[in-house]
Amino acid sequence: MTIMSMRDPDNPFPVFDALHIPPAALEQGGTEVVRAVVIDGDLHVSLRRAFDDVETWGVLLADVARHIARLYASEDNRSEEEILESVCAAFEAELDEPSPPSASSIIS
Repeated sequence: MTIMSMRDPDNPFPVFDALHIPPAALEQGGTEVVRAVVIDGDLHVSLRRAFDDVETWGVLLADVARHIARLYASEDNRSEEEILESVCAAFEAELDEPSPPSASSIIS
C-alpha cells in the first residue's frame, strides 16, 4: 500500500496538514468520530466509539467510499462506479489479508 505524505524533506520542522472542518459542523456543531493521519508513509488512526450499533460504522465507511469515488472521478477518466469498485476490492482484500497494524488510539 502506498500512502501519500505531505512532509517537506527541506523543512526540518514537523507540519500537520489538517483538513478543513466541514461547513455544517462549523454552523451546527458535531462530534468528530475518526481521524486518519499519514506519518512517514504509515497510517495512524484515532477513533471514538460514537455509535450504539456497530453496523453504523459500515454505513460510515460506505459513505466515505462514495466521497472518495466522487473526488477521484472528478480528477480521473474513470467513473465513480469504477473507482468505487476498486476501493471495495481493496477493502475486501485488506480484510482478507491485513497489512501490519498501524498505531491507533481509541478515544471515548
